[in-house]
Amino acid sequence: MVKRQKALAAIIVCVLFWGFSFVSIKITIEVFPPMTLGALRFALAVIFLFFIKRKLAPNEKISREDIPLLAGAGLTGVTLYFFFENNGVSLVPASEASIIIAAIPVITLIVETLVKKPGLKTMILPGLGALLSLAGVGLVAGVSFVLSGTALGYVYMAGACVSWVSYCFLTRPLFVRRSRIFIVFWQSLAGFLGFLPFSLYEAFLGKAAFLGEGTLWHMPGLYVWGHVIFLGICCSALGYWFYALALEVLGVATSSLFINFIPVVSAIGGYFILGDRLKPLQWLGAALVLAGVYLALAAPRKSWKK
Repeated sequence: MVKRQKALAAIIVCVLFWGFSFVSIKITIEVFPPMTLGALRFALAVIFLFFIKRKLAPNEKISREDIPLLAGAGLTGVTLYFFFENNGVSLVPASEASIIIAAIPVITLIVETLVKKPGLKTMILPGLGALLSLAGVGLVAGVSFVLSGTALGYVYMAGACVSWVSYCFLTRPLFVRRSRIFIVFWQSLAGFLGFLPFSLYEAFLGKAAFLGEGTLWHMPGLYVWGHVIFLGICCSALGYWFYALALEVLGVATSSLFINFIPVVSAIGGYFILGDRLKPLQWLGAALVLAGVYLALAAPRKSWKK
């Protein structure tokens, strides 16, 4: 019971970090190109996690059998996820992007059902929870249910969903033989290395633009660097570490459902910090997301496990 409570606390903190990260991304993306920003934040994450790993798991060495899962999870859950999401959000309205990302728990349940065949009864409550949560995100985001983005934008957002689900299922088997800090460190390193080709390409574009009429780069100040540090340490290093704890204890399906709290946190954060007004339907949406997660947590425990 204590382990489960720690996992719930960890994923709640993780969701808070990721929910408020949109403010920091909005500020830093004006200074750094998107994939370069990803490389910077995960460079900080790798350095931070290295010292934690040296303290908590100094003798844990990587083996050949670990590499496919670690590299695969790092590239899908870090590099490809942010590549697809950043490009998708640039082509699709934020409200529509939110509802597409909110489909991750539904996709996860479908994959889990196909792979594990857990039985209909054990999937009823998680399934209802995922659908309720999906509807709640739609209300919070104020989705108009009219497609207004480009077709490529929806393809990118679908790619982000598939990337995250792949990350979860590639990470889960590693808990049998490896510690969480070991897993997250090597995944973060793989994700960082995956960012480098994109970052170099953005640097080339920035240099070309500089020789023309402008540049993609701007000189960042301390305020911007503060947000980069928050993204690197809190949202990347600690966020993925806490999410790994939830994956290990709660399972893939339940952990994925908590992702739908991210737009809720962003909306409430905007209400208290930025003075944004929330409509009654948005408060109702937040309640539906909460109800959906509660239903998933009320499901039989065997449905949480691998």
